[in-house]
Amino acid sequence: MRRDMDGRARGEGDDDIPQDVRRAHRFGNWASSATHHSPWEDAFGILAGTALTALGIAILAHLGLLTGGVAGLAFLLHYSTGWNFGLVFFLLNLPFFVLAMGRMGRAFTIKTAIGITTLSLMTAFDDRFLTFGQIDPLVGSMLAGLLMGFGLLALFRHRSSAGGVGILAVYLQDRFGWRAGLTQLLIDLAILAASFTVASPLAIFYSVIGAVILNIFLAINHRNDRYRAA
Repeated sequence: MRRDMDGRARGEGDDDIPQDVRRAHRFGNWASSATHHSPWEDAFGILAGTALTALGIAILAHLGLLTGGVAGLAFLLHYSTGWNFGLVFFLLNLPFFVLAMGRMGRAFTIKTAIGITTLSLMTAFDDRFLTFGQIDPLVGSMLAGLLMGFGLLALFRHRSSAGGVGILAVYLQDRFGWRAGLTQLLIDLAILAASFTVASPLAIFYSVIGAVILNIFLAINHRNDRYRAA
């Protein structure tokens, strides 16, 4: 039994294994392929996804609109207390991040942590870099929904996420047998009901339109049978 330069034992057949294959086995596959993203591709994809999502959130905030999930909860607290949206979004996602650590695997958890942190920072300081003029609420809500849809799709395609109640819904389904889709729907309905305390019925109407656009976009484009890269 021989040993390589790192002191690890080598078998008789190891000389037939190319050096790049041994390196990929040791450090993880750093090359992209039809079914695998390289770390640099993941980094760019997560950065682009969070930037698009942050831009959509900035438009909603400018118009006084909301959305569903954790971002909707962050909007509720932001509008009712004046607290910074990015900070609230980050803190609200901490429990879901802890759940992800035990449910979704190390790679997904690390990428999601990067996505949550990046999105929180972008939304915390976006008012220093972005200034909007006149935006029609209907057009703005639809544009925000599309931007957030593109952003979340980029995160999903790179096996990341922006956190959210979906992680909690999956956990409750596994633990208590509650259907994940129904749980998430009930949470979003509760956020919608609470939004009447901080927004007008017309603003909520526009918010619902944006949320519908977002979910239709994801339903059409986020399908595993059409995209298999990891």
